[in-house]
Amino acid sequence: MEKIQSVVDSVTGGASAMAAPGGEKAESGSFAKPGDFPIESQVDRAVGIQDDMTKKPDAATVQEGEDGFSHYKAAKKLLGKKTIVTGGDSGIGRAAAVMFAMEGADVALVYLPEEQVDAEKSKELIVAAGGQCLLFPQDIRDEAGCKRVIDSVVQAWGKIDVLVNNASVMYSIPDITDITTEQFDRTIKTNIYGTFFMTRAAVPHIPKGGSIIVTASQVAYAGPPMLVDYSMTKGAQVAMVRCLSNQLLSKGIRVNAVAPGPVWTPLQPAAMDESQMKEWHNSPAPIGRIGQPSELGPAYVFLASQDASFISGQTIHVNGGAIVAG
Repeated sequence: MEKIQSVVDSVTGGASAMAAPGGEKAESGSFAKPGDFPIESQVDRAVGIQDDMTKKPDAATVQEGEDGFSHYKAAKKLLGKKTIVTGGDSGIGRAAAVMFAMEGADVALVYLPEEQVDAEKSKELIVAAGGQCLLFPQDIRDEAGCKRVIDSVVQAWGKIDVLVNNASVMYSIPDITDITTEQFDRTIKTNIYGTFFMTRAAVPHIPKGGSIIVTASQVAYAGPPMLVDYSMTKGAQVAMVRCLSNQLLSKGIRVNAVAPGPVWTPLQPAAMDESQMKEWHNSPAPIGRIGQPSELGPAYVFLASQDASFISGQTIHVNGGAIVAG
């Protein structure tokens, strides 16, 4: 172990393997740790709003600073690509969308109307990065609404090179008898129906070489007891990725998933009360901390680009070191 650490130190200049200068942590050169986060909850809302979070995901890692992801090193890997990111208003979706723009893509964002303030911030970052941005306040449970989004993007840009199905809802309920039919219905219809509706409408407009990316989750493999309905949907998404890959490869379309571990986004405060949030923050990933959205964005860029031209039907696990099957 000492030999390994000496190699790490030779590369990092003696800094911790988990250290990375950037954002508001630049002086100390460290990632945000569990104690750095306030215990906050937006559990009274259907969805979380990043703009209302006391400790926003911004400015916490080397890749995401106050000035907006300026530490991410883009290489024009998506130059001229037309992309859609559902749930692109905040969190992981925002990270993927902004990095797409930094790589030369134009990005359409799909989000709930109540997330408008977050969507406007994402648009500002995308435009600052040089990309065009279309905003669609649309609940993806609405089949006709999903088709309208796709038709509008095609009308504006002529095609869809990359579709990122990222939008989801999650609610932490420890006992299955307390999961209401209303909650179950919203979770299933947002996470599964919405992913299906967007994909079905988009496929006819995705050219050879295109890519579909789904945000799955570590929970599909880990089975947390308080996330029964959410985990069901994430398992279904993994199965969909595998099936759809086998179906669409003949058309030159790749289909993959990203499975995040614990990441600090508005999804968590909307899902948990303060006691649950405290437990979550104090149970970090094996790497010793909660992840940041900016650490997920590069995985989406990779899968969307030609760098991943030989990868389909797979799931990339960006989870801070948890070992999972699949």
